[in-house]
Amino acid sequence: MSIKNGINDLEEMFEILSEDELVLEIERIEKKLKEREVELFFNNKYDKGSAMITINSGAGGIEAEDWAGMLFRMYQRYCENKNFKSEVLDESVGEDRGIKSITFSVKGKYAYGLLRRESGVHRLVRISPYSSQSLRHTSFASVEVLPEVEVGEVELNNDDIRVDYYKASGPGGQYVNKRESAVRLTHIPTNIVVTCQSERLQGKNKDRAMQMLSARLYQHNLEKQEQEMSKIKGDKVSVGWGSQIRSYVLHPYKMVKDLRTNVETSQAEKVLDGDLDQFIEEEIKL
Repeated sequence: MSIKNGINDLEEMFEILSEDELVLEIERIEKKLKEREVELFFNNKYDKGSAMITINSGAGGIEAEDWAGMLFRMYQRYCENKNFKSEVLDESVGEDRGIKSITFSVKGKYAYGLLRRESGVHRLVRISPYSSQSLRHTSFASVEVLPEVEVGEVELNNDDIRVDYYKASGPGGQYVNKRESAVRLTHIPTNIVVTCQSERLQGKNKDRAMQMLSARLYQHNLEKQEQEMSKIKGDKVSVGWGSQIRSYVLHPYKMVKDLRTNVETSQAEKVLDGDLDQFIEEEIKL
């Protein structure tokens, strides 16, 4: 149903619906209008498509690995709220069920457009659950969001790619370890490395890894072009996805603040439970 038809229907039902029902209909139409407004900012080639997200824990051992796990859960909940389908492609598990590194796909319309500006360093301040003295601790994790790029869209020379096979591993015997089904691809000219172990078959893991490599090379080429343009124009060269973008404070007060848009909220638990709309709606306008 179009927004225009919804408004027309609402006018016709004005005398029939109760006040509560009218409020719900108005909220539904406002939500549709907000979604359409957001879509107007999608002008990147891959904005309408799916995405691939990699989360890496920063220095700090178990604290940073726990923070990476919290971010992974946050994005999983966001995907559930948006009816996006997510699937883990590769994972390196840390201590105490934390995450050293994880890569997962996000399938859904406008997934990349919505999430692409989540790339950057995310900072957490809290009372450490691992400190016997209840000390305050600061942890960092990086998030990288890439578009889903089909193999063939980015020029690849097979001679530039080193392929290694190894035994997949995972928590709780999740993966079959008897055969070398996991795949690691190294793009020699750029030293970009991708791994995939989500599939049981070696061939499928290699296909997934090739798609991941294509996405990383697309991003690498894009950042290289942006840096060259910045030099020509005399602009300050951005450090790209490696810069700090958001701070999550759980102690001594509760606040999540985006350092680029200045959007902030005291509802830290809601944000960590996947409520990212207020941040993303402002990010895409940058």
